[in-house]
Amino acid sequence: MNYFQKSLRYFSISSKALAKKKNAGVIKTKYLGRPSNNLTSGVVGLANVGKSTFFQAMTKTSLGTAANYPFATIDPVESLVIVESPKLNHLGQLYESQKNIPTILNILDIAGLTRNAASGEGLGNKFLSDIRQVDGIFQVVRGFRDDDIIHIEDNKVDPIRDMNIVTEELILKDLEFIETGIEKVGKLMKRPHIDKAQVQLEIDTLNRIQDLLYESRKISTGQWTDKEIDIINTYNFLTAKPTVYLLNVNEKDYVAQQNEFKQDVEQWIEDNCPNDILLMFSASYETKINECKTPEELNKFVALNNNKTSAKSDIVDKMRSCLNLISFYTCGPKEARQWSIREGSTMPEAAGLIHTDLQKTFISAQVYKFDDLVNLSPPFNEASLKNSGKQFKCGKNYIVQDGDVVIIKAGNAKAR
Repeated sequence: MNYFQKSLRYFSISSKALAKKKNAGVIKTKYLGRPSNNLTSGVVGLANVGKSTFFQAMTKTSLGTAANYPFATIDPVESLVIVESPKLNHLGQLYESQKNIPTILNILDIAGLTRNAASGEGLGNKFLSDIRQVDGIFQVVRGFRDDDIIHIEDNKVDPIRDMNIVTEELILKDLEFIETGIEKVGKLMKRPHIDKAQVQLEIDTLNRIQDLLYESRKISTGQWTDKEIDIINTYNFLTAKPTVYLLNVNEKDYVAQQNEFKQDVEQWIEDNCPNDILLMFSASYETKINECKTPEELNKFVALNNNKTSAKSDIVDKMRSCLNLISFYTCGPKEARQWSIREGSTMPEAAGLIHTDLQKTFISAQVYKFDDLVNLSPPFNEASLKNSGKQFKCGKNYIVQDGDVVIIKAGNAKAR
């Protein structure tokens, strides 16, 4: 077989393999929420349920104000959490990179909510304004009994009541947005040269949302068309944001992965918002993990607690999943870097994350699949992967997949 035949055979194999990977997602999926890759999560819940303690444990900082009284947090506090990635660690070793740069998740600690917040009680108006800034919600729910820590609702621990209060307040605020929106959009019908079909679609969509909210259902539980999602996203509704419920339990329950409230909470989520996620964690346990000064001290602590490790990585991963975030990687001798991008994004959009000029002048990209690299040892052998048909050339319509390792080629720019 001559060189031309070998090249043609390689091109045929690569093209067919890549076509199979591309067919799944040429049509981009619409998601509720901002069309951005730089998404933020907010920590919310009733006052004094452990939100700030959770925030400090997640961010490994003393930011936020953890205290045994309501409204210790007033202004939202922002911090960045590193996304742990075994894939990045492997790629850094394979490419023999000088450093690894993980992606991050932005988290805000928001003031505690109270009953009747939508009417302005407590810090209600501030809370509901702050929560509009975030894209995903970590809702901390108290699932532990402790007479020394007061509860704002008659000092009685009841997760179902707490979740109902928060959900009802978010729904009431969204109903206010709906009423204002219907009134505003209705006036547009009287204007000349207006796209009445589009205006009517917006009115119909708002009415559908209103009916759903009157049934005490969150917007995120509805089935929406792409056009309806475009309309919903212009309003930044509170109940359209995905939620990860965090049942804050004592250390003993976390280690045993059992809790007296867990089953009822699971059923409540199944009945009210089945798309949302529940995780059990212990803010106090996470705090003690962070207090370990050395790896040896950490290993000893974990060993004494049935080898139960931190819930932090799982919590971050679940939120990223709710936000439809995936990772792609750029690797070389200087650095191996992880990037966050919305699922369904094209390769030029990925290039734009690296540098805006790369998106404008994008030509093509080389892609390696992580599954093809996972069992390899350093040094990285490009020729071997290319000869075995595991180096793929991608164009502008290629949809980035989780774990892709990419090399961008652009006009008047170096490959990155």
